[in-house]
Amino acid sequence: MMTSPLPLLVVIAAIATLGATGNLFSASPLVIAAQVLAVALSGWARRSFQKGTFRVAAAPGGSGIIRRGPYRFIRHPMYAAVLLLTGVVIARVVVEERVLVAQLPEYRDYARSTKALVPYIA
Repeated sequence: MMTSPLPLLVVIAAIATLGATGNLFSASPLVIAAQVLAVALSGWARRSFQKGTFRVAAAPGGSGIIRRGPYRFIRHPMYAAVLLLTGVVIARVVVEERVLVAQLPEYRDYARSTKALVPYIA
């Protein structure tokens, strides 16, 4: 099964753009630590696969259950890494909302009339 290189290229382009604009790293040590932990966990999980058995799709590609690396402790370490990064983003949204309400008097009305993250949902 052939997979498209497009998702990887999009991620590389996004990282390059963040780096070029000076937005790749946060000024917060806690956020940086969470980012490093998430990337390290994801990389460690990826390296736990036997060569040629990693699949982007949720379909087994190897010979059985992986029980090495982070898989000794958790069943879905790559998803855990994504959730860690998602938690950082949610925390940042909450902090940013507070700052905007405090600094911009009209922001509270704007927030009532628009969704925060997903149009028509949330």
